[in-house]
Amino acid sequence: MAVEESQKSAAPTSEEVANANPKPHADDVAGSDDVPEEGEIVGDDDSSSKKSSAVPYQPHLLEHQWTFWFDNPSAKSKQTAWGSSMRSIYTFSTVEEFWSVYNNIHHPSKLPGGADFYCFKHKIEPKWEDPVCAGGGKWTLTFGKTKSDTSWLYTLLAMIGEQFEHGDEICGAVVNVRARQEKISLWTKNASNEAAQLSIGRQWKEFLDSNDSMGFIFHDDAKKLDRGAKNRYTI
Repeated sequence: MAVEESQKSAAPTSEEVANANPKPHADDVAGSDDVPEEGEIVGDDDSSSKKSSAVPYQPHLLEHQWTFWFDNPSAKSKQTAWGSSMRSIYTFSTVEEFWSVYNNIHHPSKLPGGADFYCFKHKIEPKWEDPVCAGGGKWTLTFGKTKSDTSWLYTLLAMIGEQFEHGDEICGAVVNVRARQEKISLWTKNASNEAAQLSIGRQWKEFLDSNDSMGFIFHDDAKKLDRGAKNRYTI
């Protein structure tokens, strides 16, 4: 995967390190013909070559910017409107920024029960009311308690690494941490585009190496029927 591969670097072998700056033999120095003549400037060529060989830092840009959001369970109980306790945490646009954030935040297994953690394309709020999300829906997979960490990471890598054939359909993903289980949902734009949704669902299961059945619920159904909403697609 593109994001994972960017974290790896080829380390030099001990032989390469040893031969990187070999020490000159004493007889080579003594017998060298490269004795500077009077008035000759020494060292310019060497210093200029060192400067030209320096490689400037180039971050690995992602195709889209992404934002992490967090809905704190302790804040939820004090709010009347759903989503009013949700806060954006950090927006990233490079591979390096992603890993810097991911490696310094709690993973789902360490989050308190009732917490919701999101990663959505920048400027898309993880709410049904968002104009981009309004006509969409979500695929959902359920995991045992503290068992979603790896799948959450693979989901993030597949999204930001643009691994989905219909990646433009994807809004983002959320992990819901509850007392007895955890759920990861993948939100998409156009719920009625059955072919695109089925493609995304199948690819997601492949990325996670999952054999579990999962369903797709339209946001419109969830708004009207709440927990009574039924899966429109199942794979």
